[in-house]
Amino acid sequence: MSTINEAVNIRKITPVPLKRVSIDGGFWLQRQETNRNITLQIQYEQCLLTGRLNAWKLDWKQGDANQPHRFWDSDIAKWIEAAAYSLTTHPDDELERQVDDAIDLIAAAQQEDGYLNIFYTVVEPHNRWKDLKDGHELYCAGHLMEAAVAYFEATGKRLLLDVMCRYADYIDMVFGPGEGQIRGYDGHPEIELALVKLYRTTGEQRYLELCQFFVDERGQQPHFFDQEAASRGKQPSRTGYAPYDHYQAHLPIREQRTVEGHSVRAVYLYSGVADLAAEIKDASLYEACEQLWNHMVEKRMYITGGIGSTDHYERFTYDYDLPNDTAYAETCASIGLIFWAHRMALQSGDSRYMDELEHTLYNGTISGVSQNGSRFFYANHLEVLPAAHHFNTLKFNKTAVAEQRQEWFGCSCCPPNIARLIASLGQYMYAEGNDEAIIHLYGESHASLNIGSQHVELQQQTNYPWDETVSIQVSPERAAEFSISLRLPGWCRKVQVKINDQSIDCIPLMHKGYIRLTRTWSPDDRIELILQMPVEAVEAHPEVRANAGRIALQRGPIVYCLEETDNSTNLRDMTVSLDEMPQARHEASLLSGITILEGTASRSTLQNWEGKLYRRAVAAQDDEAKELVTFRAVPYYAWGNRAPGEMLVWVGKK
Repeated sequence: MSTINEAVNIRKITPVPLKRVSIDGGFWLQRQETNRNITLQIQYEQCLLTGRLNAWKLDWKQGDANQPHRFWDSDIAKWIEAAAYSLTTHPDDELERQVDDAIDLIAAAQQEDGYLNIFYTVVEPHNRWKDLKDGHELYCAGHLMEAAVAYFEATGKRLLLDVMCRYADYIDMVFGPGEGQIRGYDGHPEIELALVKLYRTTGEQRYLELCQFFVDERGQQPHFFDQEAASRGKQPSRTGYAPYDHYQAHLPIREQRTVEGHSVRAVYLYSGVADLAAEIKDASLYEACEQLWNHMVEKRMYITGGIGSTDHYERFTYDYDLPNDTAYAETCASIGLIFWAHRMALQSGDSRYMDELEHTLYNGTISGVSQNGSRFFYANHLEVLPAAHHFNTLKFNKTAVAEQRQEWFGCSCCPPNIARLIASLGQYMYAEGNDEAIIHLYGESHASLNIGSQHVELQQQTNYPWDETVSIQVSPERAAEFSISLRLPGWCRKVQVKINDQSIDCIPLMHKGYIRLTRTWSPDDRIELILQMPVEAVEAHPEVRANAGRIALQRGPIVYCLEETDNSTNLRDMTVSLDEMPQARHEASLLSGITILEGTASRSTLQNWEGKLYRRAVAAQDDEAKELVTFRAVPYYAWGNRAPGEMLVWVGKK
């Protein structure tokens, strides 16, 4: 187990700010351009159309239609945050005007005492702070804080930041252990990580202390949610309520060892806890995060980086319960996993966290948005049979048609969440220290790092993740000795590194999954990194019942799937031989350019089945039983962008 000294030391290494990173081409430039030109505008229009934006005018009255919902504030906040990240790298006068207009509405809606919430100002003002378990008040406040920090950093404009500091000051008076204060916490974690961001931006120590109060108080006895219910005249019974672990409130955080409950709430909370551990140098908090992380990735995470196995309470269930056709794997949950992974990577210096971040990024997050940026998945199934999903009706219209993305949702947390992740991607790619430059993620980009007393420019040229070669131009202001650490992805079995065309032995240079190159670097030095990318078959732990006898296909960080449009129906009947892996081929004209897999599989014939539902089993080698067919697999993130139909990740093996 890592010690806190290891965790604290990594604080000398920080992510390179978004404003000093530029994504220049390739895979992620396409998505950022689509996000900027299409997705952000669609979401702005949806917020207008659905009344979310104008609800800040606080003119709704009892009896009016389109009553504001408890979490509408957070939808606008995430859109502002996404816009802020986009403005950081690509100034846009019209987008900035839209955000400024929205911020003016928000500022005008703030109450005299600093309180700020649409629902509890105009719909249920008598219930302010009386339903923390399900009311989302602090959750909404947290997203607004994140938006305020991002917009201030992007534009230097302080209005929203000042509004949220005033709100945070008010919350700090309302909550705490003192007489007359509420000794409680929100049912949906989010404000914890937001308070740390607000603290880092303003330097106000009280915000960090308030975060610590919320973290330390969660799960204590007597249980706050029971006390809250009793104060509202309700019996403090669990009957009819989600269990404590739904809210990660079943135990104090330092005593939690297994990831439980609502998956989005869990990863948001643990992101805030990881931040707090680093700031206050608390070993017990860091160690709790480490154990929770290990439990999640070893027993409760999908191969795509999805988490949350069921739509019932949108939660983790039990170890190795990873059904494919009913997987929930909410887009927001994968995004929250990325937040948490990044924080753990910075504190530990261990590449395994960035491995999971990358894996989730390329699979279980961007699957949540269509190729054209206009439609979205809430849940991300790993197997789809359209006929079966006609009988599944989930609340909030989140997955009305499982094989088709939706334009919007009643509960619309996922669309602006994926927008803010894509817009902010640059801040996950690089990190810097006094004597070290770190490349976490590969992609066509360049960054300006502060190493020692000088600026160092790093420029990546690559067609990753399709191509295995990454060329890195190193440009310090002057020759100097420092280290450049390159993450060796966990999926890579064989790597080659060259500096100025000279091969380097990587084995002695490995440290926690990074290849650390220490030398005197001169302007125009060049590193070439070759990450071999064979197609591989991946199998699941034997206790994952849903995947017994099945494999998934992967190349580099990309997980593949089969779609009906390429392979006809009844995909579960297809089997692939481990002795004959499919071949990779890039198709520049398909889905904005993807690498597909093509191979041979066997599947059952329909001979002698007419008029029968069952028959005596036929030997597999019988010519009547099986036939050889060719198949095509596409990246999982890209499924559902063509004709509707079946989809399958885990294929039968023979």
